Amino acid sequence: MQLFYNPDLDNNFSQFVFPAQESKHIVKVLRKKEGDILTITNGKGLFFEAKILIADIRKCKAEIIDITKKHQKAHWLHLVVAPTKMNDRFEWFLEKATEIGVNEITPIICDHSERKIVKIERMEKVILAAMKQSLQAYLPKLNSPVTFKEYINTPKEGLLFIAHCEEEEKVELKRRVAADKDVTILIGPEGDFSTSEIKTAYDNGFLPVSLGENRLRTETAAIFACTTVALINNG
Repeated sequence: MQLFYNPDLDNNFSQFVFPAQESKHIVKVLRKKEGDILTITNGKGLFFEAKILIADIRKCKAEIIDITKKHQKAHWLHLVVAPTKMNDRFEWFLEKATEIGVNEITPIICDHSERKIVKIERMEKVILAAMKQSLQAYLPKLNSPVTFKEYINTPKEGLLFIAHCEEEEKVELKRRVAADKDVTILIGPEGDFSTSEIKTAYDNGFLPVSLGENRLRTETAAIFACTTVALINNG
């Protein structure tokens, strides 16, 4: 099954027209014709089954014949991750975290960050493609990049964790996470969080967690954390 995306669809639609670029893809590339059935999501929990009425490469028109509601999972996973020096590594994280089941992502600029400017439009495209590829009904929320100081002063709920590399006693993440509980996890840059950032996180309710004995790259640590939360909630 191939999944299409239209954020404007809701229960009030009976027919709609695909944008020109997607119409061309459907008719010319995929060779779909009148009567063929397509599956679309609005990224907000709804799947739509739609029958093509007019297979026009400029304005492909379809009729909605069925709507399915996909319920959101009981927990909300928010990964706050420092962008990596190489863009492709951070994009790999975005893709895999979306496939595994992250709900929200915030790129965070830290004292030791080597990359302080990120292209949010490119990130959005990577996340959207991963959502469609993995046939999901919910598009993860991608926040604009913020500095560590800006983020730490925002309201937060649920379980709060920070993964850093400084030598101190930590509890394994899998022993901290609880099923059906909202979780926020801070993952630092290649140079790790600064000592002052770690202290500030502690002062704001974040608990230190271990991701194992091995030293992990930023993107690997974020995927490890995402997978751990998914396993706890799907076990």
